[in-house]
Amino acid sequence: MSARRKAAAIGAAGAAAFAAGALTAVPASAHGALDTPVSRISACFAEGPEHPVSQVCKDLVADSGTQPLYDWNEVNIPDANGQSRQIIPDGHLCSANRDKYRALDWARTDWPATPVTAGQTTVQFKVTAPHRGVMTLYITKQGYDPTKPLKWSDLDDTPIATYTTAASSPGYYTFDATLPARTGRQLIYQVWQRTDSPEAFYGCADVVYGQSAQAARAATADIAEAPTDAQIEAGAARSTVSHHGHGGTEPIAAAPVADSSPSGTLTEALSGSAVLASGAVGLLLWSRRRTTTRSRG
Repeated sequence: MSARRKAAAIGAAGAAAFAAGALTAVPASAHGALDTPVSRISACFAEGPEHPVSQVCKDLVADSGTQPLYDWNEVNIPDANGQSRQIIPDGHLCSANRDKYRALDWARTDWPATPVTAGQTTVQFKVTAPHRGVMTLYITKQGYDPTKPLKWSDLDDTPIATYTTAASSPGYYTFDATLPARTGRQLIYQVWQRTDSPEAFYGCADVVYGQSAQAARAATADIAEAPTDAQIEAGAARSTVSHHGHGGTEPIAAAPVADSSPSGTLTEALSGSAVLASGAVGLLLWSRRRTTTRSRG
């Protein structure tokens, strides 16, 4: 085989392999969780999936195993498309109606909680993969009963914060929220709807009101702590969450995409790889025909 024919064959094989790789679906999941106040899943992950401290986190692992905690940044619905209230039934808000995270819906008063007071507060959301979207936070109404499953009607209609997220982040989205007057244990509910995809992410953060942080701490047995960067890094190897994906369980191209906007789509990846493959195969056939013609001449 001539050097030209060898090159053509290698090019065709490489392009075909690239096309096959682009057709391989890999999982992609939600990317982040409330850090301040701390979400239920983040607080349990911070305690350590293998040896949680609080009873509710121990019970979560006994019920669902450790994987939900290693996948703490994955509570999502890939095709929510702004229809969260229609597709998530009452009693399943914290889990986003996903069986994997069913323990997050438990109506208990021993979830680790964050002490808060009424007024303006700073919210931090730990981002492991930023996306364009709108993050909306709601708080439960006065009279909320944490011993009963959370319903949409338990949430105040007026959000405590609405924040437009960008496709880049230094590791956290940080924004202000205004907490209304409340007493006792309440819950903050997070909906992060992407605007570059139908995917949405969810979270529940337990908070305890008090006249002071000390009084709030006295009202709860376990203070929620967020995972450190070191804990997140250490647990990454056990996570099944793909940080380069674009929408929950959607198939995506295995080749890296430069931007999370709709322009970087699977269709484009497949189209490009198909062109490469067909071009390389055409070059190989042309080379063979030319060699045959020369030999006949």
